[in-house]
Amino acid sequence: MKHFLALLCALTISVGSMAVNPEKVSPTKNIILMITDGTSLSAVSAARWLQIYRNPAQTHLNLDPWLCGTVRTCNSDAPIGDSAPTTSCYVTGHLSRSAYVSTFPPYKGKDNIEPVDSTRAYAPMASILEAGRQLQGKALGMVFTCQFCHATPADCSAHYYNRNASQLIADQIVHNGFDVVIGGGNSYLTADGENYLRSTGVSVHRNDLAAMRADKGDKMWALFGNVEMDYDIDRDTTQQPSLAEMTATALSKLSKNKDGFFLMVEGSKVDWAAHSNDPAALLNDFLAFDKACGVALDFARRNGNTTVIIVPDHGNSGFSLGRRDLPDYSRQTLEQLFGPVAKFQRTAEGLERILNAQPYDSLRSIFRTYEGIDLNADEHSQIINCKGYKPSPIPEDLRQPNKSSVLYSSSLEGIIINILTKHSPFGWTTGGHTGEEVFLAVYNPRSQRPMGMTTNTELARYIQSLWGMEGKMDAFTDQIFAPHKSVFANYRMEITKPEQKNVWPVLTVTNPANGKQIKAYAFSNKVEVGSDAKTVRLPSVITYVDRNDMFYLPKTLVNYLK
Repeated sequence: MKHFLALLCALTISVGSMAVNPEKVSPTKNIILMITDGTSLSAVSAARWLQIYRNPAQTHLNLDPWLCGTVRTCNSDAPIGDSAPTTSCYVTGHLSRSAYVSTFPPYKGKDNIEPVDSTRAYAPMASILEAGRQLQGKALGMVFTCQFCHATPADCSAHYYNRNASQLIADQIVHNGFDVVIGGGNSYLTADGENYLRSTGVSVHRNDLAAMRADKGDKMWALFGNVEMDYDIDRDTTQQPSLAEMTATALSKLSKNKDGFFLMVEGSKVDWAAHSNDPAALLNDFLAFDKACGVALDFARRNGNTTVIIVPDHGNSGFSLGRRDLPDYSRQTLEQLFGPVAKFQRTAEGLERILNAQPYDSLRSIFRTYEGIDLNADEHSQIINCKGYKPSPIPEDLRQPNKSSVLYSSSLEGIIINILTKHSPFGWTTGGHTGEEVFLAVYNPRSQRPMGMTTNTELARYIQSLWGMEGKMDAFTDQIFAPHKSVFANYRMEITKPEQKNVWPVLTVTNPANGKQIKAYAFSNKVEVGSDAKTVRLPSVITYVDRNDMFYLPKTLVNYLK
């Protein structure tokens, strides 16, 4: 009886907490964090079934053997998470508000899900990536299919309270010491930014797949697309790499660092597909992400000193396999459910481009060729009456869409999505995020993995423990992101705010006792020192927050004034 009570007590203590105590996790040299953005578990299930339909022998995803539980995601003040604070939490250890990129949230009283320090509002939260590079010499890399200043990449490399401040975020990322960056966003890398990267030994390739493949250096930025990259099934394979190839390329470079590395890989547009309710985009981009997981897991098994964490940042769209207006769907066969879906060869976005580039008389054949769909009268009518369909035989001012039709949308892409959904077994409840727990898969060379339901802050603690940083991140934050009014309390301070677009504030600090002066440039790592304005490059980026008129920078900068 005594032994039974002891066992029961031990089990009770473990309930509600991670099966692995972060304090007892053995370190691993490398961390690969794989984020499938906005992915509900139902989307994973549907993608797996599509894979089985295409290849009955391939019954499991690459991530399946390492599934170990779920993660509760949330904002600091709301149970349904946004991409900015959710991935921020994974890499910093703190919850934050919607749209906040690795930035402490304001205090919200009873709405706070976990305690919030009101004195830190709007201050940057240092990430495990920044700690790894500055304290342990780790190499850093990011791979994604969105623009590099979008929420999830930004969470790992920048700090601000507004995820939509794209250029401000982009400039931080350029100056934050990343060794490898591969993804979208050419329009956000300025000429000055590219020149800076090149001056630090980073090769830069724009829309040049051959150059990316030929690059033999350790440091590289390779960007594809003006903003984001294409969905995987829309991708021109001669112009844009797959997520799996991007992951392999990043690993080949980062693994040269003797001190180890952190690589973040994001299946960015799984989230975008869910927002759009596009079944072709959603399932195929998730399968492309799973192929990248296979690359990362193969590397980790060979390397023997790498942990791979695979997790979404939040759910999205209320996606379901089966819906109320699908007759007798519980009796439909695999062929009936997924045969039509397997014929989808373009996303709605990709098909829209094709439709608007071809004459009207090819409309039906395009749908038949790329989606396996023979348009009926209502589907045909909705398209030719849509103002977004450029080749329509109906003059634009005479088009009369049927707004009572279930296929109606104000955009051509929306109509195509509704048609694809009608010809699939899937349902949607929203075009926004959802609050259910998401899956967690972890490969650890010593099998030290979180099990059961893990909160996002607990997962962050686990990640930190892999590099011995659990419980140390706030102290590191205080060192590299101190408010300028406390760092330079006894000196003369002036903030200059240029009026030009995308030119950021400058902090000038003068020591009245000896006349020494420094200038700190917001959203960069640049400081000018002395009367000759000698440029010093910091290991940290300098941030500025207009809401409290505060620069955040390393405490050690005061030494230049002594």
